[in-house]
Amino acid sequence: MPLIQKFFVSFFQKRNTSFLGLFLLAATALRLLVAAVMPLSADEAYYRVWAHALAPGYLDHPPMIALWIRAGMAIGGDTPLGIRLLSPLSVVLGSFLLARAGNDLVPGGRAGTRAAWLFNATLLLNAGAVTATPDTPLLLFWTASLAALARLVHNGNALWWLGAGAAGGLAFDSKYTASLLAPSVVAWVLIVPSMRHWCRRWQPYAGLGIAILLASPVLAWNAARHWVSFARQGGRTGDWHPADALRHLAELLGGQIGLATPLLFIAFAAGLVFVTRHQRWRQPAAGLLAATGLVPACVFIEHALGDRVQANWPAIVYPSLALAAALAPLPSLARSASIAVGLLLSGLVMLQATAAPFALPRRLDFSLIRLAGWDGLARATEAARTEAGADCVAADDYGLAAELAYRLPVPVLGAEPRWAYFTLPPAPASCRSVLLVRSARRDDPVSGALWLHATPAGAAVRARAGIVAERYLFYRAATPPGAVLLPARTHGPIRIAERP
Repeated sequence: MPLIQKFFVSFFQKRNTSFLGLFLLAATALRLLVAAVMPLSADEAYYRVWAHALAPGYLDHPPMIALWIRAGMAIGGDTPLGIRLLSPLSVVLGSFLLARAGNDLVPGGRAGTRAAWLFNATLLLNAGAVTATPDTPLLLFWTASLAALARLVHNGNALWWLGAGAAGGLAFDSKYTASLLAPSVVAWVLIVPSMRHWCRRWQPYAGLGIAILLASPVLAWNAARHWVSFARQGGRTGDWHPADALRHLAELLGGQIGLATPLLFIAFAAGLVFVTRHQRWRQPAAGLLAATGLVPACVFIEHALGDRVQANWPAIVYPSLALAAALAPLPSLARSASIAVGLLLSGLVMLQATAAPFALPRRLDFSLIRLAGWDGLARATEAARTEAGADCVAADDYGLAAELAYRLPVPVLGAEPRWAYFTLPPAPASCRSVLLVRSARRDDPVSGALWLHATPAGAAVRARAGIVAERYLFYRAATPPGAVLLPARTHGPIRIAERP
């Protein structure tokens, strides 16, 4: 037992960051490889459409992920690697920012390095490092703001308020959950006696002003459209459905255990207890972690009382939880084992997403549901379109339409109210008829007002290794009014051989 403990401690708990740097170098190379070979999810294909139609805002999220994808495609092309390129690179920067924050909060210790190890072992971060979603830039800028506030604690330089505000504004431009940073910081300043003097200084207010300035394009876009994005994301806040509350809370808890991985979840919980016990939260360092961890957590728990909370929404609390777990006096073996198990589970998930060596049941294989079989569906769709004599393909689900547009050699149209908020060209005149593709799970009938003369034209499945991810129905119909042309892949349609 002592030999095992010595191995784990020496492997993960170096006194300097050199080994962490080597790990991040190797991990980034692996993450780039996974990003290059893993199929795009429907959400990623949808965000790719954003990158071809840049705007200050979108119905679902602010525009940062569109800018990231556009920048990545400028380097890596309109490919999975190009679309995801900035995600693995941002994780490296975010890891060093988190390490810097930990070293500033506890000078002379190993808290920063431990926090970076803990965070990199979570499934949440590893999944975000190989996909293009708003959570990845959100985590980078949230961590940057946290690092600026930790630097403020370390040296008292008031100008770090401006850096924290700038990073907070960019976080808001990434995802609206970043708005929880402001009340978290206010709570920190008010509950920590030694921080209250900042209420009388101009720098915190200037930092808030910088954040609002950076967020102003998103605010202006929403104001010009009746705050449609805010209404969509915050419309259910305050709902109260006690009959479903326990189920939603259980789903929230289970989601965090899965995304943190079980042992790391326990370590994070222990860290949060540590920074809040015995009035430790009255100290600036512990109070910062307590406030930025508990305030968002309470909001998500309140939301779960009325509606489902998606597992990735609480991502913003993970940097603070990793720092809290790094500060807590946990046994070295327990902390190291949690890192090892987290990395192992994350690796297995990425292996399943890319090579699918495990024949898991559909309900347990999230990579099957989200990633598998898109090329096979595209081939079946093109064959059905040719047989039906349709000019173009259309879908009234945004993710499905985006996936087909990325893969098919013919024009793909989107016909859904959300496309009205995009600057996409209208359906070309050559598209006189379309092959409509719909998920068989949809229980609403084909709209006779939108899809004129719709007649069944077959069916197809999206599957991997004989396990069906989803079934689809085809209809031949007239081109609907208001349909828009989605951007095709600039290097031509994908032709990748899939497993049968």
